[in-house]
Amino acid sequence: MSKLKRKDYDTLLEPMQLELVAMSRWLQHTGKRLVVLVEGRDTAGKGGTIDAISEHVNPRQCRVVALPKPNDREQSQWYFQRYVTHLPAAGEMVLFDRSWYNRAGVEKVMGYASDAQVKAFLQQAPVFEKQLVDDGILLFKYWLCCDQDMQEKRFAERREDPLKGWKLSPIDLKARELYGDYTRAREAMLKATHTDAAPWTLVDFNDQKLGRLTLIRDLLDRLPDTHVDAPLADLPALAGKPAKERYSVVKPITPFKA
Repeated sequence: MSKLKRKDYDTLLEPMQLELVAMSRWLQHTGKRLVVLVEGRDTAGKGGTIDAISEHVNPRQCRVVALPKPNDREQSQWYFQRYVTHLPAAGEMVLFDRSWYNRAGVEKVMGYASDAQVKAFLQQAPVFEKQLVDDGILLFKYWLCCDQDMQEKRFAERREDPLKGWKLSPIDLKARELYGDYTRAREAMLKATHTDAAPWTLVDFNDQKLGRLTLIRDLLDRLPDTHVDAPLADLPALAGKPAKERYSVVKPITPFKA
């Protein structure tokens, strides 16, 4: 099956992004809180998906959370504690680029968490998520599916692209050898945490552009009617001639010539 062309992708994405902007107005109008977890293997396409969702949404309303490795203090806390501080307030949307599910995935496979810690997580996560949902948070959990041959192709592209080389970390390289271990960890995670209150949605991301469109369409379709009329700002005529920008004594940079 041929992959979706960029021109077709942009044509299909634009109306969905308009719907996402309308959704942000609806969140602000109703005070609803939205949390979207974007999970998946390395190279699956998490960052590009989050960028597509958040690109035109007011950044004061929409936050992207991609937490680094926990420090010593955070490691001593209740596991979910550092994620709780990033949950949305009224009218906000938070997109987690990886989330508390690090414990069931990379931490388990790479040996950063003990078997007891992983077991406790799989028991506590459904309880924690039900509390969020019961408190009124709209919680959507997406897993981006990527076959190993496609993952290998994307790793190779990262290695050759100087603009993407930073994405190829030592952990990513190790993950190449542990595809099966990650699969088994994912299956255990899905079995324990796919609940009525907070179900998982799996999306085929072997074609990233098609995957993004599929995920965004699903997200929008699972929300109630989000139409809220957008007020048009009143722009009265200026009094007088428009002013020009004044340069200071600092030398201005020469305009770039293509």
